[in-house]
Amino acid sequence: MIPRYSREEMASVWSPENRYRKWLDVELLACEALAKGGAIPLESLQNIKKRAGFDIERIEKIEKTVKHDVIAFLTSVSEKVGEDARYIHMGLTSSDILDTSLAILLKESAEILIHDIELLLRVLKDKAFQHKNTLMIGRSHGMHAEPVTFGLKMALWYKEMQRNLDRMRGAKETISYAKLSGAVGTFSSIDPSVEEYVCDRLGLKPAPVATQILQRDRHAEFFTTLAIIASSIEKFSTEVRLLQRTEVGEAEEFFSAGQKGSSAMPHKRNPVLSENMSGLARLMRSYAMVSMENMTLWHERDISHSSAERVIGPDATILLDFMLHRFADMVENLVVYPERMMLNLNMTGGVFFSQKVLLKLIDKGLSREKAYEIVQRNAMKSWEEKVAFKELLLRDSETMSYLTADDVDDAFKIENFLTHQDYIFERVFGEDK
Repeated sequence: MIPRYSREEMASVWSPENRYRKWLDVELLACEALAKGGAIPLESLQNIKKRAGFDIERIEKIEKTVKHDVIAFLTSVSEKVGEDARYIHMGLTSSDILDTSLAILLKESAEILIHDIELLLRVLKDKAFQHKNTLMIGRSHGMHAEPVTFGLKMALWYKEMQRNLDRMRGAKETISYAKLSGAVGTFSSIDPSVEEYVCDRLGLKPAPVATQILQRDRHAEFFTTLAIIASSIEKFSTEVRLLQRTEVGEAEEFFSAGQKGSSAMPHKRNPVLSENMSGLARLMRSYAMVSMENMTLWHERDISHSSAERVIGPDATILLDFMLHRFADMVENLVVYPERMMLNLNMTGGVFFSQKVLLKLIDKGLSREKAYEIVQRNAMKSWEEKVAFKELLLRDSETMSYLTADDVDDAFKIENFLTHQDYIFERVFGEDK
């Protein structure tokens, strides 16, 4: 099993301490770059690096007066550094620090989420192979269709989460860009070499062109990716909710000792985790909408995006981290009932073999329309009279004028539905078994 991050790890990414630390890292690297170019005396650089720090309470106190978080931060740092603080933030604008540090925080968050998805993939794969040949009825429109396996359902989820892993890696790449190009992105007061140096040291790439800020389509892609992943989890969870319905009863969330499902009805065992996933996915999609609305800003920059990002940055990443952990636990502990699956599969008297019979009749030379009419007539009679479909076919003179009893037996072999199970699993999992 892949080791799990603690849930506190994602929260710590967004802690004030880590956020201000990233601001300071950016400022110090910019000073290093400036010193390399001769703009800062080396002894001043050493003093800055030795003494630079911040006090969160002091920052908050200063901000109450200046009403500007970066200025409050720089003032706190300056108080610790002394005279050489005049070289800090030289040629930069606030967004150089804010957007570059936000890129770092989102990248760190993405790395945790990628790990979470890899964990979930392992859980899904294990469950898929465990139930590779566990037959159950497949459904369309909520109605019985043809048999599938529970393992195939897990393989489907696995492949979707693989695509989500690719999306998350792509979103991490998209967001891993920085800008230190000054007030409106023109490098009018700072050399581009500073940006290149800082980005190289932080594992980021310079934005080829920027205004005062990084363009928010990058962030919209990131948060939309989170929403897609959350929507996949909701999709899977909805299936669990459907399978847990009393009338279905094919799988259910683990119900622990001492757990209670209802304050009024002691018999209840509700799919509360799955329902929780559905509700949280709605919230995640709202964050994606906000991120897209943040793309439209006035001229070279306004701050309408800023307040929203202070909420959706930590909230969306912490929330998806929570969802991925909770869903992985849910799948790992999911209780599956193969006997109930077979009971439900057989409850319709075998009408799900109808396509197999249809193809047998076509193979005997009947038109599709004629074969369909014969099979449908008997299938509807089976539904209405509660008589086994196979029995009706064997008693139907028109059907038996084309088919032999062996033909009917061959059409009713349940293993026919597993013929290409290995092929599908090979396509999904390859050699990773």
